[in-house]
Amino acid sequence: MRTLALAVCLAALAVPASAETLTGSKAKKALYPAGKAEVIVLPEANLPANVATALQQVGAAQPYYGAFAISPDDGPLTEASSMAVNFHDIQAASAFAIADCNKKKKGKADCIVAAVIQPKGWKDKGFQLSSQATEGFKDGYPRKDGAFAISPSTGGWGVGKGVEAALADCAARNPEVTDCTVVIQN
Repeated sequence: MRTLALAVCLAALAVPASAETLTGSKAKKALYPAGKAEVIVLPEANLPANVATALQQVGAAQPYYGAFAISPDDGPLTEASSMAVNFHDIQAASAFAIADCNKKKKGKADCIVAAVIQPKGWKDKGFQLSSQATEGFKDGYPRKDGAFAISPSTGGWGVGKGVEAALADCAARNPEVTDCTVVIQN
């Protein structure tokens, strides 16, 4: 039941990067300032107050979107604990953190997400990018013929003049990913 409640909570918090391609001006309106993050500790994790406070302090200094997963059997501050940051949405960060935690845990129970990292004051705007991709968009998106590609499963991204250039930049910056797709194009 805890897993179901967590899944419902994450679904409400997480909005994946838009499936449709946006123009640069529409994307700009939907993005949050890079680097200004807040941590939401999930009550389902039943963390002691001191651990929750520590997560909020450490997590607020991390790039959004992120998640912190723990092994309920091993405890919140063990080798199994995993933090994933700088993803394009909470769902992808959560999936990564849980998978990493499950690989390292010693207990039988599956790992759970204990906290999520999101932009400060986050509200659903229908589109989002990782903190680093947001900076890359603001600093390098070409006004004419611009294209911006992301890896939806990671925080990977690329930018260029035209679709092929953005996809090539995404692949070059993130050689381990194979799912780069254009999400912003003028």
